[in-house]
Amino acid sequence: MSNYSLSVCAEMVFLDLPFIERVERIHSMGFGVEIWDWTQKDIEALVKTGARITSMTGYISGNLTDDEEIAQLLSSASESIEVARRLGCPSLNLHGTGLNNVGLPVKPVEVVTGDMWLKAKKTLDALAKLGEKAGKVFTLENLNTAVDHPGTPFAKADDTLALVAAVNSPYLKMNLDIYHAQIGEGNLVELIQKSEKHIGEIQVADVPGRKEPGTGEINYKTVAGALQGINYHGVVALEGWASGDSVAALEAFREAFTL
Repeated sequence: MSNYSLSVCAEMVFLDLPFIERVERIHSMGFGVEIWDWTQKDIEALVKTGARITSMTGYISGNLTDDEEIAQLLSSASESIEVARRLGCPSLNLHGTGLNNVGLPVKPVEVVTGDMWLKAKKTLDALAKLGEKAGKVFTLENLNTAVDHPGTPFAKADDTLALVAAVNSPYLKMNLDIYHAQIGEGNLVELIQKSEKHIGEIQVADVPGRKEPGTGEINYKTVAGALQGINYHGVVALEGWASGDSVAALEAFREAFTL
C-alpha cells in the first residue's frame, strides 16, 4: 500500500459543471481537491462541500525578484493564508513569477541574474516565516518554458530544488510537477530521488497534451514506484485535462497510482 493520498485539481475536470459541483463530484469519488485563484471562488460554498482542500494558489499578485512586486507577493500571501485557514487547506502554491490568466508570466524573463537568485531566496525566506507563523506550508512549483509558460524564471525542477534547499525550512517545499519536469528535464525517477527530503507535493499529467496518466509517454507506474521507494507521505494531485469523460480520467489516475 502507498502512503501518499490522491487529489484532483477542480479547475481542469468536469468542465461542464459549475465549480462547486465539480468539487462535490471529485470529493464524492474519494479524492482531495485542489484550486487555483481563490479570489474567484465562493469560499463559504467550498467549505460547505466538506471536501478536503489540499492545495490552493498562495498569492494573488507579485513575484520573487522585484521590490515592489515582492511587497505585493508577501501581502497577498498573507491574505491567502487567511483563506487557507477557512478552507482547512495545508498547502499554498507559488510559482517562479506571477502568471496571468492564461499561465504566461506577467513579467517575462529571458536571463535570470545572480541578483535575481539572491532576491528570490530572500523572498522565499520571508514566505517560509509567514508559513511557520500560520502553520501552513508554501510549495514552489516547477513549470516548463517550452510549451506552457515561456519566460518564467526559476522554472526547472532543479531551480526550485536549489531555492527550496537554500531556504531549508519545513514551511517551504517543492511542488514537483512531473508533467512540467518531463518536458523540461526528464530523468524523472532520479529527480524524485534527489528531491526526496524537499518535496511537499507531487502534481501529475501525461505528456504530450497534459491529460490523465495513460494518454502519453510517462510511465506513471514507475513514477508511483519511485514515490513509494522514497516513502513519500504527501499528496499526489492530478493537474491535467480529461481526454474524454472526467470520471474515466479520474479512475485512470487512481489506477496509475495504486500499487
